[in-house]
Amino acid sequence: MLEAGIKAPAFSLPDQNGDIHTLEEYKGKKVILYFYPKDSTPGCTKQACGFTELYPQFLEKGAVVLGVSKDSVKSHKNFETKYNLSFTLLSDPELACIQAYDVWKEKKNYGKVSMGVVRTTYLIDEEGIIVKAMGNVKAAENPAKMLEILNG
Repeated sequence: MLEAGIKAPAFSLPDQNGDIHTLEEYKGKKVILYFYPKDSTPGCTKQACGFTELYPQFLEKGAVVLGVSKDSVKSHKNFETKYNLSFTLLSDPELACIQAYDVWKEKKNYGKVSMGVVRTTYLIDEEGIIVKAMGNVKAAENPAKMLEILNG
């Protein structure tokens, strides 16, 4: 996981509609960049629905929410449509952004070891500096926790 206080790595990724997003285009806004393992799984769905529910409050604080996983653009579109998500999902099947943010790790699940995305959330300030880094976040609690941090 990256540390707070450093410049957030640049990225250029397609969203659920195939449009390219870069970190640079969000300069002047706070960015909640969260990495999650897989679309439409129970934890990831709770987290995404939580961010959607609170999204108007994030916008009021001058923050945008960007969710990143290695799922395809098509998978993201299905996830967005199924749960009526109100924020941007970025597709990173090449793991470029996922690895740049140091969230691709060895995971153990029922004794089986595999590589995967560790649920991690970064708060990036208006200048592109990571101001908060949270690893192994609890999916259901993460959106409210991020709003609490933004509220000071």
